[in-house]
Order: sequence, then structure tokens, then C-alpha cells
Amino acid sequence: MSLCGAFCNTGAKRATLTRRRGRNWAYRKNLLYVHSLRELTVNAVLPGIRSLLADLRAQQISVGLASVSLNAPTILAALELREFFTFCADASQLKNSKPDPEIFLAACAGLGVPPQACIGIEDAQAGIDAINASGMRSVGIGAGLTGAQLLLPSTESLTWPRLSAFWQNV
Repeated sequence: MSLCGAFCNTGAKRATLTRRRGRNWAYRKNLLYVHSLRELTVNAVLPGIRSLLADLRAQQISVGLASVSLNAPTILAALELREFFTFCADASQLKNSKPDPEIFLAACAGLGVPPQACIGIEDAQAGIDAINASGMRSVGIGAGLTGAQLLLPSTESLTWPRLSAFWQNV
């Protein structure tokens, strides 16, 4: 259900959002989010991610980003990670959101690599479902995820040796 067709529960009142009001709320929410990105620094990179990306680059492995956020380029720049990504799938061109595999297939196409030759990494169930539907190999980060071919407790466990061993054994 879209935000525009959703119901809002506010105490004892229940109000239907009009399309216009729903778009206005979504716009305002995004403005607040974009404003909060100004405070994002390199210190916000999750543990292990920068070293993993450096190791992948040293191995000459292309890395794509499949994010449905329109703010992904801004976030990568703030975290000083943009240089590690060969391709970023453009969320503005998507027709479907996760768990549809469209975003992951777009990233594979942008890299020029078939999905069967890729590993997708996700921390959300809808993302794991989308990776699996795309034909990629799936890695889940965090508790409570099901269906991932490899499940790791945190990004600290996400290393090049572990990904390489996973690739060889699946």
C-alpha cells in the first residue's frame, strides 16, 4: 500500500491521507533526512566495511551499489566511499521496490556481470528475498534474517577471506 493510500492512527482519530497530503509528508520527511545527512562523516562507516572495500579493490573485483535511496550518492560522498564503487544503480529509474529483484539486476547490468556471478549483501529481509530472486548469491548481515546463503552477525565478520571462501563453497 502506498503512503498516499495509507491510514494514519493518531490517538483515537483515524484519518485517510489524501494523495496530495501524502506526497507533502513524504517530501518533508525527505527534506529532514537530507538535512540530517549534513552531519554524516567518515566515522559513520560500519566496522569492517572500508577494509573490505579496499580488499575487493586490491583483488580487482568490481563493486556495485543497489540502493533504492535517491540519497545514496550523497551518503557515499559523505562517508568517502564513492571511489570504491564501479556502479551505483539509479533508484529513480526503478518501477519496483524490494523484494522485487529489479534494483539488484540493474546493478549487475551496470557492472556488465550476470547475477549468477555476483554476491549480494543485505541487512533487511526484503533485500535478501530480492537477492535470491535475482539469482545472485546472498549474504545476510544481522539477526532475524532467513533465506540468506551466508548469514553473518555483523559487518565486522564481512571480510574478503570469508567472501572468497563462501564463493568457492557455494
